[in-house]
Order: sequence, then C-alpha cells, then structure tokens
Amino acid sequence: MAGLLGTSSAAALLSSPSISSSSSSTPKASIRALSFNPGHTQGRRFYGGIGLPSKKGRSHFSISNVATEISPAQEQAQKLSKENQRPVYPFAAIVGQDEMKLCLLLNVIDPKIGGVMIMGDRGTGKSTTVRSLVDLLPEITVVAADPFNSDPEDPESMGMEVREKLIKGEQLPTLKVKINMVDLPLGATEDRVCGTIDIEKALTEGVKAFEPGLLAKANRGILYVDEVNLLDDHLVDVLLDSAASGWNTVEREGISISHPARFILIGSGNPEEGELRPQLLDRFGMHAQVGTVRDAELRVKIVEERARFDKNPKEFRETYKADQEKLQEQITAARSCLSEVVIDHELRVKISKVCAELNVDGLRGDIVTNRAAKALAALKGRDTVTSEDIAVVIPNCLRHRLRKDPLESIDSGLLVIEKFYEVFS
Repeated sequence: MAGLLGTSSAAALLSSPSISSSSSSTPKASIRALSFNPGHTQGRRFYGGIGLPSKKGRSHFSISNVATEISPAQEQAQKLSKENQRPVYPFAAIVGQDEMKLCLLLNVIDPKIGGVMIMGDRGTGKSTTVRSLVDLLPEITVVAADPFNSDPEDPESMGMEVREKLIKGEQLPTLKVKINMVDLPLGATEDRVCGTIDIEKALTEGVKAFEPGLLAKANRGILYVDEVNLLDDHLVDVLLDSAASGWNTVEREGISISHPARFILIGSGNPEEGELRPQLLDRFGMHAQVGTVRDAELRVKIVEERARFDKNPKEFRETYKADQEKLQEQITAARSCLSEVVIDHELRVKISKVCAELNVDGLRGDIVTNRAAKALAALKGRDTVTSEDIAVVIPNCLRHRLRKDPLESIDSGLLVIEKFYEVFS
C-alpha cells in the first residue's frame, strides 16, 4: 500500500495555498426538557420533532427547551480553557503511515464513506494520528444554542426543536464552528453514550428532562473509539447502528425520543487484543493497517521529532503551521468540489466485478470504493476518477470484507490488489 501511495501522494497533500480555520463558541447553553401534562391518556412518540400518536394508556409529554444565558465570567473561562488545552501533535509532522493518514483525510472529505477502522501494533501512533486530525477539521454552520449541532439547511440533520421552529417559519440564528471530535472512553455506559431521561422527575415534578449523550455531541462530527475491539459488543452495535442510520433513539418507559446522530466513526485497536466480529468490521467503511517502522533512519527521525514536541510543543507546532494550513485548505477545497467529481460507468462496472469475484458479501464494498475514489480525486484537485485512484483505495475498502477462515487474520490487501490488476488490465 505504501508503494501505491508513494512520495507523490504525500506531496499532493501539501500543494495548495494556506487558509486557517477557527472555532466559535456558542452564546447559550441549552438544556433539553419535556413538560408533563397530567390527565392525558393518549401517548406520543417523538421522531425528529414530530409527535405521533401511539398506544392508549400512555402519558402525553410535550417537548420544550430551557435555554440559560452564559455569564461573561463563564464565557471568559471557556476561552481560557480552550487556550490552555493540551497541545496536539501536528498532522503534517507525522512521519510515514501514509495509508492511515489517507483513510482519515478521505473520511473528512466525504463522511458518507462510513468511517475507518485502524488496526496495528502498539506504539505505532494510531491514537496520536487520529487526535491530530482535529486541527485540520473544517468549519460547519450550526444552529446557535442547539445541543445537536443542527444543520440549518438540512432537515435530516436537525434536532426536534429546531425542526419545529423551521416549520413555524421562525428565524434560526446560526454560527460557524469547527467540526467536533468526541472521544468515547471504554468505561462509558449506554446512558452516557445515547443520552438519558429522568423518569422520576417527570412523575414527581411534572418536568421530564432529557440529557443528550455523546452521540448527540458527535452529530456532524467525529466519534473516536480507542481500543474499539475491547468495547462491549452491545455498545459497538449501538454506535454502528446510529452511524448507519444517522439517528439515535432513546427508549425509556414508553417514551421514545429521536435525534440526529450523523458522525464519522473512527476506531483503533491492537489485533493482539482480539479482532472485531466480521459483521461489525463490515460496517466500517475503510480499514487501515499500521505496521512498525523498520527503517533505522526513519525511526531516529520519529524519535527526534517527538523529543522536540515534548520539549516545546508550541514552538514545534509553529514550525509546521504553514504545512497544516496548506493541507487544511486542500481539505476545504476537496469538500466543496466533491459533488462535481464523476466516475465513468466502465470503472463502476470493473469495481463491482472485483467485489463479485472476491466474494464480498453485500454491496457496501462497491458503494464505499466508489465514494473513496471520488474523494481521492477531489483531494488531488480533479473532477474525474482514474483507475489509479481506485488502485489506491480499493484495498482499504475491501480487505476487511473478504470471506476468510475464523482463525485467519484480516487479509493484507494483496488478494485485492492482484484481483484489481487482473480485472483492470
């Protein structure tokens, strides 16, 4: 795979003029709440802000929002906390690991690729690379004071209350913020991930408060799970279902509340600690394998760069500021022109032929390969996909979907590459 990328791909990532992106702070903090109306016996389910009648005998809840003003002192404290955040290792400073970096960039350009699963040896920079991506994330427009980062122009990415306001014709205040990256700890509970509802408060005080979870915070952003192969299978199922459907539904005591949960799911892990089930692996759009660097000179360079960062992080980040800004602008340009990229019908047929001859289950492999190839063409500044683009991305899109022995490890991609050259020759 490294040979396919080569030095030209790495150079192509740093070939545009610079632009910088900064995040804005929301002026209000929002608390989702539901008010309880005693005396009603007709229940409702809430899907995307629309109340639908359900079975009789259930209580009726109406949704409301309680917004609290942030004091100047709190606003200043938020700014100071952002300034004093732990410095992140620059993405442009990461040596090698071209396959992993390319998969991450393609998912930022087109989130519909479906995320990436990164597996490799311990100490190879998996977590460092993913977290360094936060500096390159572009800005998006969100509805102000909305806990779900609702898109003011896309009803499918709107929270319940925002959609109700839009239906009523109300003006939606907006602001630009950076795409958010949310870390999911291994010890997280389902309530913390999905959100929870205080039923006791609803029955005793007449107010039913809903506290959004990590899925709400990650909407239109990135959800990163380190050591995803150690996460409970139940939580992995919840994450993958939400990532695939784009919605998260919280069911508590006969009440159903749904909110948008469209995010890029990034998982990393060490294969020595166990593999994910094939059914779960298939739900990740791309798969990147990370190996330990064997070249002595390259290892020395990595050690020296890390020592420089540990000694003075701010000064180290300054040395890579220009490269970071060039890459950031290239991502922004690729996202804006992605819809104009086309792929010939003949190439689509060949992609599907490769998938069929490799006995890839389902059609996810075909869809993801098409999307990834278009994203790579956009990253390189072209509006047409070539067979070279497909050659670069197809191993990452298919190798974790191949039928294999339960005791076998994931194919290295050689089978995919051999079949690609056989079909595309």
